[in-house]
Amino acid sequence: MNRVRLLVFNAALGALDYRVPEGMAVEPGSVVVAPLGPRQIVGIAWEEERLPAESVPDARLRPLAEVLPVPPLRAELRRLIEWTADYYCAPLSAVARMVISSGGALRGPATMTEYRLSGGMPERMTSQRERAMERLEGEQATIRELAEIAGVSEGVLRGLVNQGAMEAVTVDCDRPYPRARAGHATVDLNPEQAAVAARLVEAVNEGVFAPFLLDGVTGSGKTETYFEAVAAALDADRQVLVLLPEIALTQAFLRRFEDRFGAPPVVWHSSLKSTERRRAWRAIASGEAQVVVGARSALFLPYARLGLIVVDEAHEVSFKQDDGVRYNARDVAVMRAHFERLPVVLASATPALESLQMAESGIYERLELPSRFGAAELPAIDTVDLTEDPPERGRWLASRLARELAERLDKGEQSLLFLNRRGYAPLTLCRNCGFRFECPNCTAWLVEHRFTRRLACHHCGHETAPPATCPECGEPDCLVACGPGVERIADEVAEILPGARVAVATSDTLNSPERAAEFVAQVEERAIDVIVGTQLVTKGFHFPELTLVGVVDADLGLEGGDLRAAERTYQQVAQVAGRAGRGEKPGQVLIQTRHPEAPVIAALAAGDRDAFYAAETEARRHAGAPPFGRWAAIIVSSEDEAEAKEAARAIGGTRPDLADIAIYGPAPAPLSLLRGRYRYRLLINARRSARLQETIRSWLDALAFPRGVRVSIDIDPYSFV
Repeated sequence: MNRVRLLVFNAALGALDYRVPEGMAVEPGSVVVAPLGPRQIVGIAWEEERLPAESVPDARLRPLAEVLPVPPLRAELRRLIEWTADYYCAPLSAVARMVISSGGALRGPATMTEYRLSGGMPERMTSQRERAMERLEGEQATIRELAEIAGVSEGVLRGLVNQGAMEAVTVDCDRPYPRARAGHATVDLNPEQAAVAARLVEAVNEGVFAPFLLDGVTGSGKTETYFEAVAAALDADRQVLVLLPEIALTQAFLRRFEDRFGAPPVVWHSSLKSTERRRAWRAIASGEAQVVVGARSALFLPYARLGLIVVDEAHEVSFKQDDGVRYNARDVAVMRAHFERLPVVLASATPALESLQMAESGIYERLELPSRFGAAELPAIDTVDLTEDPPERGRWLASRLARELAERLDKGEQSLLFLNRRGYAPLTLCRNCGFRFECPNCTAWLVEHRFTRRLACHHCGHETAPPATCPECGEPDCLVACGPGVERIADEVAEILPGARVAVATSDTLNSPERAAEFVAQVEERAIDVIVGTQLVTKGFHFPELTLVGVVDADLGLEGGDLRAAERTYQQVAQVAGRAGRGEKPGQVLIQTRHPEAPVIAALAAGDRDAFYAAETEARRHAGAPPFGRWAAIIVSSEDEAEAKEAARAIGGTRPDLADIAIYGPAPAPLSLLRGRYRYRLLINARRSARLQETIRSWLDALAFPRGVRVSIDIDPYSFV
């Protein structure tokens, strides 16, 4: 009798066995529908020997309902799912769910109905209808998606449909994408770029696992260089995946890609509409999608014939997922390339220390681009010691930086001010009684946003309007904004340079690819004189007229308990410095700091990356930190503080006593209350040779916790809050 073992998307159920009806073809990787009680569930057929389960007699097996019309998941992808679940101590079902990330894609070819404005007007106009018609100009999607875009109910839009102001459009869900052409355009590469490109093309043509660290200074043309490897993959009829760290970078990249290959790539990120997600998933699974550009989740899509993976800005922290399956896309990309036997390129001007160490040990092949492309030169970097040249009272820009801004404005050049702090001010308090506005759901202050007139928590999204009086003492006109955010810096620039056109660039203002594209167009058309931005502007953008970068507070990233603080500060400041002088005009970078003698600041000022990485490497080696040791965190949370504390104590009280693993805690997390849940953490430091994941699993599997308690495992953590 033919039976099959299924991996289903509910970890509590475990693996389940079913009978395969006569005439139904099922193979490992097939996506099927199976009965479970009175309902039906989706599962993936798996090798029985790789998925242990309780044996069920043949007579008790229920038959599968159907095999879904999508290609079976390839063995290489199934091995990646297993490796990710094992390495990151995550349920196999949770990892597999990231692969089957579009339920609509599983049902085969189809058409669907979308809606758009017809150009007509309703008989009766209401404020909600007026708002919807303003916001939906140029949009086409389902009624539900349009309602979200417009911020109105679905009933409002159905009323517009009935009134003829909106029309239905039948859409082919699987219409083909435009074809990219390897020879559409050519680029003149300098000798260094040409040598690197030739090596990457060679690796693509060989079709073997080959991990590369593409280490090139900002403006050296890394993208143009790896585009040659993309062209080689297209010529070989192989698919390409390019991972980008930020959705805001997508539009600029798409334009560069289309200029080179004559058609845009397939895009994958969280802002896709359901129809776009369905279309992309099916095209990827069938092999029709040639090049996919996406966020970290694109890594788990079921590519039919993948030939190259590129991780752009590979050092970026945003490649680490901090909830659900806590994986690092940079590392998983290397493992996918290993299983698929293909080259993977990690491109960065400021590589992660772990990547550099892999190159030093010969595991990665290091390809270097040490100089900028064309006539552009690296900018001059200098520090402004705020203890000797403090800003005027109530201001945050030192006099030297203010003068440089004025000079650039007079010359018609552009400037960028970097401060990695959104909003107007990180803290609002009462000058009368000292009351501080805190989030009711998190151990965090509410950040004032004056553009939108709200106090907001950047952790849980809680918002409230700023009150006219202090909630504690009732005193009017007593609330004071403490510290600067980018909005406050933008106001200061407007005060000292009244004629300057200032733009704030953060995840609040550039929260969609369309807004990011509009911002880029304004800068390129020189409609903006001064950009004030967060880490969003530290990477990927190329503005030839931008000649001055000012780092408002370089010390900000060194505060707190982040064990990678120095490295992240170096990366951020070096990346934002790299925005200056990318054209023919020379660039200048001014770093405001109270600690110019700090090793990371001194290395930035001297432009001595090697000295910084050497010092950081020795510090990590001494501490047994990555890449010389291993970190892991166990996070315990509950809505009941006593319950969370007791569960954390139970974990701490049963810790294993091993010579190669040190366990610290439990202790309240720095953010001890997050989204209404009380949190405790244990930090684990292990030698490279330790069996870390096996130890954690056997330790926690022996314990039972109340239903309200969540226990999360974070292997190679980046966030320590």
